[in-house]
Amino acid sequence: MTDAVRVRGLRKHYQGSTAVDGVDLDIAEGEIFALLGPNGAGKTTTVEILEGFRKRDAGEVRVLGEDPQRASRRWRYGIGLVLQSASDMADMTVAETVRHFARYYPDPRPADEVIDLVGLTAKAGAKVRTLSGGQRRRVDVAIGVIGRPRLLFLDEPTTGFDPEARRQFWALIRLLSEQDATTILLTTHYLDEAETLADRVGVIAAGRILAVDTPAELGGRASAEAEVSWLEDGTHRTLRTAEPTAAVRELADRLGPEIPHLAVRRPSLEDIYLDLIGSPQ
Repeated sequence: MTDAVRVRGLRKHYQGSTAVDGVDLDIAEGEIFALLGPNGAGKTTTVEILEGFRKRDAGEVRVLGEDPQRASRRWRYGIGLVLQSASDMADMTVAETVRHFARYYPDPRPADEVIDLVGLTAKAGAKVRTLSGGQRRRVDVAIGVIGRPRLLFLDEPTTGFDPEARRQFWALIRLLSEQDATTILLTTHYLDEAETLADRVGVIAAGRILAVDTPAELGGRASAEAEVSWLEDGTHRTLRTAEPTAAVRELADRLGPEIPHLAVRRPSLEDIYLDLIGSPQ
């Protein structure tokens, strides 16, 4: 499988401070990749370098086969951006806004098709300023995909969304990935969002990539010990074990088939993430 993004030894310094410290990263074509990390981890700087908006100090970077630092205008047409604080054209309608941005590309998708894709056909004639936060984000996505990008950058796309709006947005991102095989690089602070959407996740802290894997396998999560808890003789008890099924069977033999307050828990993605970055849980 061809890589949409290939990074080796990426470094960036600001006034004596190291923001990115030897990052290596591969993202396959058609993959949804989530980059996770605390504030100040080097996440934003890394993504801005990949987008071609910031120069690196050292390292090799190839995005869609070109160096973003020297890339052509044709390369830029293959990149779509949905920024965290995207500006909008409040007094234009949804249709006018999408058509306006379509003019920047040599072969844009039809505006009506894109508006339908993001679920805003009923709002095509509405002014952007009258839309809800979730609907405005859909306009941002429409602008991001109007040029038929091969690679889409999503920066904190659902910040401030209510649960229903977040799930609707997730469905839209899955549709984009499945329909067009668009490669998507997602940055988010929502671990459930990463787990739901991403084929793989990477964790960055202090400018270094700490781990890259599927959400289920990250940091040895799949093979990590489970926590079995239950109530016995009026006392809540807990056991950590690599064989929770055997432990539950043993409890059932001793306490009967209905084990009081039985719970079996494996580490969540959040548990693994916090462990990787060294944050107290």
